[in-house]
Amino acid sequence: MSERNYWDGEAATFDQEPDHGLSDPVTREAWRSLLCEHLPSAPCDVVDLGCGTGTLSALLARDGHRVRGLDFAPAMVDAARAKHVAAGLDVEVVVGDAGDPPYDEGSVDVVLVRHVLWAMPDPAQALRRWVALLRPGGRLLLVEGRWHTGGGIGAEDCAALVGAQRDHVEVRLLPEEVFWGGPITDERYLLVSR
Repeated sequence: MSERNYWDGEAATFDQEPDHGLSDPVTREAWRSLLCEHLPSAPCDVVDLGCGTGTLSALLARDGHRVRGLDFAPAMVDAARAKHVAAGLDVEVVVGDAGDPPYDEGSVDVVLVRHVLWAMPDPAQALRRWVALLRPGGRLLLVEGRWHTGGGIGAEDCAALVGAQRDHVEVRLLPEEVFWGGPITDERYLLVSR
């Protein structure tokens, strides 16, 4: 089974995970608060690369940001579009490669990427492309982790990759249960680069 087929198959149940669907108002508010702490004032232009079912895109659009989303799994994109339409949100979501998104260089204020960098065949190249999308003063927000399964990317390695291209890198570990719907035993974090 191809990776795309796998994620297409996951789309129908993807939002059942507390940190994916954000159906719990407390979890949703925790994510909104965390992200808003690191975003410029609304409205700003955000791309959500590897947006999945569009939950974070919707969260930011509700706060007045101009958001575009991209995912390589068509079923995820369909779910994101349906979610945005149902909420009355104007979010463009397209099928595409997060490693080489079809956006102009210097066209956004924020690049948001959640649980995607670790899966890129060439993470350094993907980061170069993402950084190039940013306007001067733009922000890169990466939600990543080193999971108990052995997958993922550790905070130290991620910070080194981003630090090779950007001067300001900060990491906030996210061990709090509120973000994940329960206790975790692995490393999860938000990396912010301004």
